[in-house]
Amino acid sequence: PVLLLGLLLVLGGRAGAGGGCQLPAEWRPLSEGCRAELAAIIVYARVLALHPDPYGAYNYLPWQRGPPGGPQQGAGDLFYSAEIELLCDQAWGSMLEVPAGSRLNLTGLGYFSCHSHTVMQGYAYFFFLRMDENYILLPHGVNFQEAIFPDTQENRRMFASLFQFSNCSQAQHVLSFSSDWEIQEDNRLMCSSVQKALFEEEDRVKKLQQKVATLEKRNKQLRDRVKKVKRSLRQARKNSRHMELVNRKLSEKLSSAGGQIPYINSLKQENSHGTYLKV
Repeated sequence: PVLLLGLLLVLGGRAGAGGGCQLPAEWRPLSEGCRAELAAIIVYARVLALHPDPYGAYNYLPWQRGPPGGPQQGAGDLFYSAEIELLCDQAWGSMLEVPAGSRLNLTGLGYFSCHSHTVMQGYAYFFFLRMDENYILLPHGVNFQEAIFPDTQENRRMFASLFQFSNCSQAQHVLSFSSDWEIQEDNRLMCSSVQKALFEEEDRVKKLQQKVATLEKRNKQLRDRVKKVKRSLRQARKNSRHMELVNRKLSEKLSSAGGQIPYINSLKQENSHGTYLKV
């Protein structure tokens, strides 16, 4: 199964290279505890049986262009559903009102192009689930992250505070090893508020960065305008000096021409007197 999964992920990555595996730009990873607060249903259950699922609304690959409900188009046994038995009551806050020992059908399992929801018969898992409008149970990949967790000591300790130990089957009494239930519950309840505060801080930083970018743009525009004004001022001063030089030269010419005016006037007077005598 591991080799098959690797091959399918490679093929799926090539076939869905147009952005099918892209996460949102604002995506941030969330811890399991934080995502547990957002999951609609959380159960601890054993897989009793697996059943192949046909190509449908929840089971398809990007290169399968046919309508849901049509032929599988080479999907083979990639998709399947599971019959599960609850080993404990659903977790605190879950929307599923069924007791321990109940059997449910879970679909949407298998090997997909960008992720996989896989289980094995006879093994127990912690499931994040959701229910669609047709009351079909599906894995709930909160924040585009893992929705199925194997039954390990680490995962038992991580999810132990979510379940009522007294309602678990006798075979699963080992779950009661958690002695710091209240501390875990406090941490779980604080997680969403802390995460919310972090997201708000990131948003605030992003807005501040946008403001800084806007101010830098306006500052650059102001610097350009100041440069233009300085350039115009330098040109005006240069023109002023040039006009002063022209005026000075003109004044010198006028002053030099002013000394010749009495001589010219005297010549005119002599010529006009001689003409008068002749008459």
